[in-house]
Amino acid sequence: MSCIEIPTIATPRLILRAARLADFDGFAAFLATEHARYMDGPVSRDTAWSWFTNDIASWALMGHGGLMIEQAGEVIGQVAICQPPRFPAVELGWLVYPEHMGRGFAFEAALAFRDWAWAHTRLTTLVSYVHPGNAASRALAQKLGAGVDETAPRPDGEGPEDCLVYRHPAPDTDGSPEAYA
Repeated sequence: MSCIEIPTIATPRLILRAARLADFDGFAAFLATEHARYMDGPVSRDTAWSWFTNDIASWALMGHGGLMIEQAGEVIGQVAICQPPRFPAVELGWLVYPEHMGRGFAFEAALAFRDWAWAHTRLTTLVSYVHPGNAASRALAQKLGAGVDETAPRPDGEGPEDCLVYRHPAPDTDGSPEAYA
């Protein structure tokens, strides 16, 4: 049996860490609400389990996956770098539980995880798939410096009315973040 190394990333306010079984109930509860409407939700607890475990398994299979966002000892959401089979590119995605929205946590987590990916993986591009109606995620992708890539393929079965593809700028060739700061 091999050991999977999942990073822990600290920011000024957050800890991004590997998922634990105890994190599942909050994750599933979020996905069962209307807050998940832009992520093909609401979804069942079984579907939430599949997504939760896929984000963990991705670490062993691809060297990246999901991390839980923890603030002051409480799990408040998730950030992920993943590519399920229906995604044509590796995605940087985020979710923050409703009671923690609007405080910049998703931006802080996504920026930290993206910086980690540029420094610790061989990824040369990342996208974020965003529903056109999701104004908050569109604004966040833009704040991260990503722009709409009209030519990028979308996830299977989705057209422009379902999904905008935001492409994140890659770092400078030396790996420093100046290119996307």
